[in-house]
Amino acid sequence: MSVRSRFAPSPTGYLHIGGARTALFAWLYARHHGGTFILRIEDTDRERSSVESVNAILEGMTWLGLSYDEGPFYQTERFERYDAVLGQMLAAGHAYRCYCSQDELTAMREAQMARKDKPRYDGRCRHLQTPPPGNPPSVIRFRNPQDGDVVVDDLIRGRVAFSNSELDDLVLARTDGTPTYNFTVVVDDMDMGVSCVIRGDDHLNNTPRQINILHALGADTPQYAHVPMILGADGKRLSKRHGAVSVMQYCEEGYLPEALLNYLVRLGWSHGDQEVFTLDELVALFDVERVNRAAAVFNPDKLLWLNQHYLKTSTPEHVARHLGPFLGRLGVDPALDGPPLTQAVLALRERSKTLVEMADKALPFYREFESYEPAAAAKHLTAATAEPLLAVYTQLEQLTDWSASTLQAALETVAGQCHLKFGQLAQPLRVALCGSAVSPAIDTTLLLIGRGRVLGRLQRALRWLETHGTA
Repeated sequence: MSVRSRFAPSPTGYLHIGGARTALFAWLYARHHGGTFILRIEDTDRERSSVESVNAILEGMTWLGLSYDEGPFYQTERFERYDAVLGQMLAAGHAYRCYCSQDELTAMREAQMARKDKPRYDGRCRHLQTPPPGNPPSVIRFRNPQDGDVVVDDLIRGRVAFSNSELDDLVLARTDGTPTYNFTVVVDDMDMGVSCVIRGDDHLNNTPRQINILHALGADTPQYAHVPMILGADGKRLSKRHGAVSVMQYCEEGYLPEALLNYLVRLGWSHGDQEVFTLDELVALFDVERVNRAAAVFNPDKLLWLNQHYLKTSTPEHVARHLGPFLGRLGVDPALDGPPLTQAVLALRERSKTLVEMADKALPFYREFESYEPAAAAKHLTAATAEPLLAVYTQLEQLTDWSASTLQAALETVAGQCHLKFGQLAQPLRVALCGSAVSPAIDTTLLLIGRGRVLGRLQRALRWLETHGTA
C-alpha cells in the first residue's frame, strides 16, 4: 500500500502551533516515504466554521511551505457521500435509528450518575423493529460491538486496548441529518485511502470507535500515531495566555518559516543531539515512531535563538525576500532608494533576532530619522565633538571613492588629526548618522547610508550642535 497521510483541521480559528506541528509531522511522514500528503478541511460545524478561518489555515500552510498533493477537500461538499454510507449501514444492520428525546437522554444520564455508573447511552432503541407512534425525530446511531476489545497499535504510544463494553452506540447523524465528526472522519479516511493518521492524542479515545466503524464498512484500518500535546512553561496546555500561538502571529513578529518548522519538529522528536536541521535532512531523518510519548514544553527563548541562527546562516537573498515586507510596513520601498536589501541583511544579521528588529535597524539606510535619541545625543553630541564631526565632513566631502576601505582610512586620518581613539570618533558619528549610538561597523554604516545622506546628516548634526551642544 502506498503511504498516504493527511492533515484535517477544523476551520474554527487560525492555524495554531499544535496544529502546525501535527501538519508538519504528517507532511514529513509522507515525504520521507515518498507518499502523498492530503489536506482536508473538516467544516461540518457550520456554526463555528468560517471562510476566514479556512483562509487563515491555507495562509499558514503556505507560509510554512507545507505543500499538499491533494485537496483541500471540504466535508461540506461530501454530504451526499455520507448519506449514501449511512443508508448502507442502516440496511446492513450496522446502524439504527434512535428516537430518544433530549429529556429522556438527560434522565437516563442522571439516573446512571445517581447509581455512580458511567454516563452513557443504554441502547434502548437498539432492537426496535418499528418507529414509536408519531414517528418522532431520530438520530442514527452506530451499533457498536458489545464484546471483545479494540486494539490500537499506536506508532507513538504502543499498544492501547479498549473494551467494547465501555463504548456506547455513538451518534452518526443528528436529527437534522447532518453527520457527526467520528463518522465523517471514517468515511473520508476510507475514501481517501489514508494509510496513517497522525493527530493529537486528544483524539485517542475516538480511535476505537472509528476502528469499529471501519470494520463494519469492511475497510482497511490505517495506522495511527497520536502526538502528545504541547505545554506552556507553567505545565499547562499551550494557549493564548502563553503568548503567540497562531502560526501567522510568528510571521507578523518577524520569524522565518524554517526557524518555526525546525523548532516545531523538535517539540517531541529528536535525532541524537542535533538541534538544527535543513528541510532535506528532516525529510530524510524523520520517523514518527521516534516522537516522544511525553508532552513537549514550548520555550519561546529557544525559538528566538533558532530564528537568529537562520537569520545569520540563510542566504542574504532569502532573508531579504522576507525582510522587504517589514520595511514596507515602515513606509520604506528599498527598491526606490538606498542600498540593495541583501547588503542591509549582511550588515545586520549578526545583531538581529527577528525581521522586525532587523527592519528597525535598517531604517537609517533608507530614510531620514526624526530626532536623536536623548541619551545618545547628551553623551556623544557635545561641544567637544563639533570639531571632529566637521573634520569628518570635510574629509568625506573630498572622497571620490566611496568604498568601505577608503571610508575607514578617512576616519582613521581624522581620528589621528583630532587626537582621538577611533571609538571616540565613531560613536558621535553614529549618533549623527543614525540618531542612536548603535549601528553596524562605522565604515559599513557610512557605505550603506550613502554619500549624499551621510554629508546631509553631518550638516544637520553640526547645525544641531550650534544650538544644543554643551561642553
